[in-house]
Amino acid sequence: MDDDQKNGADGKGTTKPWGGRFREEQAPLFEKLNASIPFDHVLAPYDVKGSIVHVRMLARIGVLSDAERDQILGGLQEIEREVVEGRFVWSLEDEDIHMAVERRLVELVGPVGGKVHTGRSRNDQVALDLHLYLRDAVAGHRAGILALMEVLLHQARVHERTIFPGYTHLQRAQPVVFAHHLLAHLFAFQRECERFAAWEELSWMPLGAGALAGVNYPLDREWVAAELGFSRVAPNAMDAVAARDAAFHYLALAASCGLQLSRLAEELVLWSSQEFGFVELPESWTSGSSIMPQKRNPDAAELVRAKSAAFLARLQGLGCLLKGLPLAYNKDLQEDKLYVFRTREDLDLCLAAMAEMLAGLTVDQTRCRQAAEGGYAQATDVADYLVRKGLAFREAHRLAGRLVALLAAEGRSFSQVTLDELKSLSPLFDEEYYSLVDLEKVVAAKVSPGGTAPERVKEQIRLAEVALERLQGGRSGQ
Repeated sequence: MDDDQKNGADGKGTTKPWGGRFREEQAPLFEKLNASIPFDHVLAPYDVKGSIVHVRMLARIGVLSDAERDQILGGLQEIEREVVEGRFVWSLEDEDIHMAVERRLVELVGPVGGKVHTGRSRNDQVALDLHLYLRDAVAGHRAGILALMEVLLHQARVHERTIFPGYTHLQRAQPVVFAHHLLAHLFAFQRECERFAAWEELSWMPLGAGALAGVNYPLDREWVAAELGFSRVAPNAMDAVAARDAAFHYLALAASCGLQLSRLAEELVLWSSQEFGFVELPESWTSGSSIMPQKRNPDAAELVRAKSAAFLARLQGLGCLLKGLPLAYNKDLQEDKLYVFRTREDLDLCLAAMAEMLAGLTVDQTRCRQAAEGGYAQATDVADYLVRKGLAFREAHRLAGRLVALLAAEGRSFSQVTLDELKSLSPLFDEEYYSLVDLEKVVAAKVSPGGTAPERVKEQIRLAEVALERLQGGRSGQ
């Protein structure tokens, strides 16, 4: 091709597939700025899947002949194999994954391959690809959450009787069993899983919207939606290509899940420190120091904690990208995938890492019990004991507080106070006091639904088992 032809002087346009009205090729820097293929190539399997169904539909409505359909489908199936086997080749000149697939299709089947784009635009095409990608991302996250819940449930069963200090304000508050604490995280992740399941309500099939106004063919969009697993079709073409609420909501769900992972990771960091010493992380999930030979750092948990910041940042980033866009499609929307792709990768990694880390967790039951005993965590039970003796709760609270002050001044525990000292505070104290400050009895007394008493923890374990079974059934049914 000579320079005049390349520059469109012959009236045939530039070398781009859309270049008929242009006389000048894109500036190299603009081509680099404009191209999404360096990141949207991951949409290749979804782009091919959507194209296959689109071509079959075009033949159903008579836009393509059966011979044309079969020829195009044969090329698309070869591209599908190339993608799966890692043989599919793209270049910056392709601009995006849609043009890369179409270019390769024409190479394989000739000019008839150009008919694949009949009745659609890249605007509705990329919206479809993104919805299909997000569907798989959500399914993967749900599987990762369920795997993590199974590990939490296993550890809860192991530690149904392990006394553990419960905290408020990061101060020892009341004794619980470790299972109770683990189940708190499990039920939080159950909600995350259920919220991801509800994402499907935001997924409407956009293909057939064209650029923004529909297309000049009587497309069977309902048939396409059914073939691609959508429950409904986007009713307005302009909304179909402009909407990114499915992606924004996905990022919000990921950010929420990341926050829960971060809270759990933070507790692992604290509990595994020498100051707490409640748990020990698997050695394979810790790192050493380049200068301090004795160190074993909880780097994996810290990195999970850190990634929650990126989940939040990407949510905010996409919101800022969307907030000022007029309808319908704008090139800004090309950048949405940068937020989505990295989030999927990181969240899958964090969920798998947390599950494996927790599976190898060991608990120092003696240290946990000492911490629960040493924090005067039975004080509420002492106050309730005095209430049963006839005192108003506020007065009982004051007396229990005075007892704590007396013992804390001398470093003694509740069990080390004499009966005479107790009676000097109130004549209501008697020998029963010594049995009620026993940690097992304190825990067993929390009999309200959702409490840490053994029978209540068993109920929560059963609820967790039922929830897991139900959610796993929903996952397999997708």
